[in-house]
Amino acid sequence: MLLCSINTRKLFFTVSVILLSIAVKAQELFPLNQPASVVPKNALGVRLSDIDYKEVNLYRNIIALKLMYGFTPKLTIAVTTVVSNYHQKDLPFDFVTHCHTCTVPTANETPVQQGVQYPYIFDGVDLYAQYRFFSSDGQNQHFRMAAYGEASYINIQSHLAEPVLEDHNTGIGAGIIATYLIKHFAASFTGGFIIPKEFDGNTYDNISINGSYPTILIYPDALIYNLSLGYLLYPQHYSNYRETNWNIYMEFTGKTYGPATVKQIESPFAPYNNYITFPNSNPALQGCSYIEANPGVQCILRSDIRIDLSMAFPLVNKSYLHDYPLYIVGVQKYFYFNKKHSVD
Repeated sequence: MLLCSINTRKLFFTVSVILLSIAVKAQELFPLNQPASVVPKNALGVRLSDIDYKEVNLYRNIIALKLMYGFTPKLTIAVTTVVSNYHQKDLPFDFVTHCHTCTVPTANETPVQQGVQYPYIFDGVDLYAQYRFFSSDGQNQHFRMAAYGEASYINIQSHLAEPVLEDHNTGIGAGIIATYLIKHFAASFTGGFIIPKEFDGNTYDNISINGSYPTILIYPDALIYNLSLGYLLYPQHYSNYRETNWNIYMEFTGKTYGPATVKQIESPFAPYNNYITFPNSNPALQGCSYIEANPGVQCILRSDIRIDLSMAFPLVNKSYLHDYPLYIVGVQKYFYFNKKHSVD
């Protein structure tokens, strides 16, 4: 009986410390970008998010389920699965245009297919790992740095140059995160890269329904640069860890990538590997640098339930991945497990 009482008190103390820690750092739980802080050891985070935008006369949805687990006080592992209705599984039938009177096919001039009805399909899986390698904690402030690595397997074929690992491209990525918090204000910067896998398969001729053409679509590598700013509005002073938190955010998400390269065998009857490179003027397949502005608000209930609402607008150039404005909703909850040495 005494042993049970000791374990109960230890569990209560462990959970209380974790919850208080999360509450104090609430303003660095950014809606879109991961801070350098990691999930507490032996804690499981479950996040459901939905990204919506209107395209012509229909709505696109990207629904993601993310599981995050703290393996150690410094290492977090996450798995994300995505379902969406904004792509078909294969490249569009009109991805290229064949004139049939010339020797070189040309890229379709339509930047992005608009208003095409797609069913909801399972896009794929993304695996993410983050390790916090530096911490400097002071009174009412801290500075932390973390490194992350990411790998995805996506079973749809993107017809756009811009690479995205979670829901567009199979590939890998990595980067560094630096987060600074002082009192009610937090700032975080993420710099990284994406290396997508090329597409090697068939596309169908949009003129002759009987023709399929071996095609290689080489997606460009990309640099990402995100800046997140957060401020704790309420409460100004904590009386207990169950108090509701209200935070406001402004996040800037940016990316730079080169043009995609499209190669195709000129005819279904041409010798295998006799590829030619497209003269491409499609804007969606060209390189670009852009920055989006993402204002947001967040509510945290009982320190373990988090609700995020944010939007995205083009600030410098734009992304061809979606139309604007973009609406993002996220709900996240933590679960804590009583394991030995859960707090180090």
